[in-house]
Amino acid sequence: QVQLLESGGGLVQHGGSLRLSCAASGNIASITYMAWYRQVPGKQRELVARIFLDGSTNYADTVKGRFTISRESAKNTVYLQMSSLNAEDTAVYYCNAARRGPYALDYWGQGTQVTVSS
Repeated sequence: QVQLLESGGGLVQHGGSLRLSCAASGNIASITYMAWYRQVPGKQRELVARIFLDGSTNYADTVKGRFTISRESAKNTVYLQMSSLNAEDTAVYYCNAARRGPYALDYWGQGTQVTVSS
């Protein structure tokens, strides 16, 4: 089992910045990658950014150049630094820890609300 605890959401003005944190605990050694997703009411949850064990990353086209995913291994924490925020970034953001291979499994945090005001 892996437990994920998110923090850092809130209200921010258009063009502002915010950093989300996700602290992982439990059987972290089994994880293939960690990611941030977001979801707005009535829409599917979408991948925002992902970071693999080797440190490689990928991003949704909508956030490239504005968001940065990183990790602090000593704290088992993943961050999502968000800048140049706009109204379309308003969503509930979820931290994800994914195990892939023959025993694939996804773990999710409780979600944190990010609201960008115009």
